[in-house]
This record gives sequence, structure tokens and C-alpha cells, in this order.
Amino acid sequence: MSTQIRVLLAKVGLDGHDRGVKVVARTLRDAGMDVVYSGLHRTPEEVVTAAVQEDVDILGVSLLSGVQMTVFPKIFALLKEHKVEDMIVVAGGVMPDEDVIELKKMGVAEVLLQDTPPQHIIDTLTGLVKARGDR
Repeated sequence: MSTQIRVLLAKVGLDGHDRGVKVVARTLRDAGMDVVYSGLHRTPEEVVTAAVQEDVDILGVSLLSGVQMTVFPKIFALLKEHKVEDMIVVAGGVMPDEDVIELKKMGVAEVLLQDTPPQHIIDTLTGLVKARGDR
């Protein structure tokens, strides 16, 4: 990869727990990635607008509130509207196995649950960007 990996991490909806996403942000920064954390209580529109403006490689959405099956279709529709369908989208947090399967069918590149080791997160994101290639 010729450039630093850029990642936007977001918490969408009413979920007010962000300790995990802050740990992931720190882990990715320590691994040399450029990380933007959008903060709590964001809408899909805010998250996609920020990801487009920041020109990130990866949009990571962390959810603990169970709204993944309504949030991700909106995010993908907005990415299509902004013509950035090559942006890698990953999900994180807590969600049932059946939702993980459906999210991947929907286009989520990877689902990293609450017990994913930090090095695996780094390796996964690096591998996704490498497989996609330069934009």
C-alpha cells in the first residue's frame, strides 16, 4: 500500500457506550493508521458525509444497540448516492450470528465482534485495504 490507511469509526443511533470503539481507535492509531472518531449518537447521514469528506478507506460502525439491520442498509444507500461504493464498510460491537451473515450478504466486508483481539482487527483492516488496492 502506497499510503496510510484512513479509517472513520462511528457510533450510530442512541447507543451511548463508546469505550470499545475508543480502544479500537487507539489500537489502529498505534498501528500507524489515520483514524477519525465521529463520536456518539450519529445518524447514518452524518457518518457517510464525514466518511466522504475525510476520504477514508474504511468506514467502521460500532453498534451495541441492535439496530444494525436498519442502519447498514441506510449507510449503503447513502454511499451509493455519494458514488463511493468502493469504500470498505466494517461492523463492530455486539450482534447475533444470524445478523452477521445477513450483514455480509448486504456488503459489510467484515464483522468484528466485541471479543476480537486487537491484532486481528489491525490485520483484518490492513488485509481488506490491500485486497481492494489503491483507490
